[in-house]
Amino acid sequence: MKKIKKITCIGAGYVGGPTMSVIAQKNPEIQVTVVDLNEQRIAAWNNDNLDLLPIYEPGLDEVIKEARGRNLFFSTEVNKAIDEADVIFISVNTPTKTYGKGKGQAADLKFIELCARQIAAISTSDKIVVEKSTLPVRTAEALKSILDNTGNGVNFHILSNPEFLAEGTAIADLHAPDRVLIGGENAEAIEALVNVYNSWVPRERILTTNLWSSELSKLVANAFLAQRVSSINSISELCEVTGANVDEVAYAIGHDSRIGSKFLKASVGFGGSCFQKDILNLVYIARSYHLNEVADYWEQVILMNDHQKTRFAENIIQTMYNTVNGKKIVFLGWAFKKDTNDTRESAAIYVADHLLDEEATLVVYDPKVTENQIYSDLNYLGTRTSLENSRLVTVTKDPYEAFKDAHAVAILTEWDEFKAFDWAKIKQIMKKPAFVFDGRKLLHKGHMEAIGFQYYAIGE
Repeated sequence: MKKIKKITCIGAGYVGGPTMSVIAQKNPEIQVTVVDLNEQRIAAWNNDNLDLLPIYEPGLDEVIKEARGRNLFFSTEVNKAIDEADVIFISVNTPTKTYGKGKGQAADLKFIELCARQIAAISTSDKIVVEKSTLPVRTAEALKSILDNTGNGVNFHILSNPEFLAEGTAIADLHAPDRVLIGGENAEAIEALVNVYNSWVPRERILTTNLWSSELSKLVANAFLAQRVSSINSISELCEVTGANVDEVAYAIGHDSRIGSKFLKASVGFGGSCFQKDILNLVYIARSYHLNEVADYWEQVILMNDHQKTRFAENIIQTMYNTVNGKKIVFLGWAFKKDTNDTRESAAIYVADHLLDEEATLVVYDPKVTENQIYSDLNYLGTRTSLENSRLVTVTKDPYEAFKDAHAVAILTEWDEFKAFDWAKIKQIMKKPAFVFDGRKLLHKGHMEAIGFQYYAIGE
């Protein structure tokens, strides 16, 4: 296998942009081009003002500053980049299907197939094609079938190289990964990609498997992590009725080396682009092979997560004398977690929707999420008209303005800045009794009660 000189990545989103930026940073001799048909997104990646990159991720701006224009390029010239590449990463969106067979569970692979057909039509030299998007098992088979039936004599080797990034720490994860996983059938192609990562990742952390194990490992990794979150969230409800404290329980069991302490933080529920989508995908695959008990087992992780969001919203309503109609509730946070502007499947959206059904008035503050995105998330649900959403929901950049005459505060994202707020001052300007519902267990119960808040946290 010849040495890799040019890499192209199709898809300039949350995975493609940061991953290719770090590959370019660590391999200055390889030209890396990220392509996307979305002209606005590519323009944002090329913006001289690094604060205006399309993705907020700590440390990303420094990586872009070092590599962009040297050996990292963002372009809309998809065909040119495909033609010139030795390696093509496919990093396009694989959303859950909203139509037809598998609706609501199966991954929609239309964008993957379009990529494969485009690669097949354009390529005039041998290529390594790398699956970077999260895909169901045996997608590579479909890719291979499309690529091998073009009849223009080009050899394609397909590899699976799933990403295991956590948003908010993606650059740190890329710089020092727990593992890099590469699955494939052709030893030379695998070794070529191993060498790209080996320029900064120790060889023992680069795992190689067959294609199918690699594809499935990504879904299973996310399913296991989500399962831990749903497990501790189920215990949080038990803690609330028995007088136990979920943080203390998590701390105690986390000291068991067989269990470990990670992903045992009780909260209003998990969000993000991966957990829900990947588990639903796993459920669908299991059902398609008639493994109904397996499917039921993993589906329960999702049901528990949905229950936690509903339960949090219901607790707000019940605590506030069984009505929130016309009451002003401040939402602190809209992103699905801190240090990202990603709102996909964020708990805040669903808690808000529940409260809006009860005619609550919401004021939302998030340091990184735009007003447009917040309205877009609510409108996408289709629960009420965009006019109703804009009447009931206000987005602010001044949290202290929001607290004025508010009946309650709901903490939905664990942004560090919320801890530094002047809560004594906030208490003064809110209506009494002043309620705080902490969905992220961010604040200290004793401190908040000493100020005079009616304070409720998950699992206490």
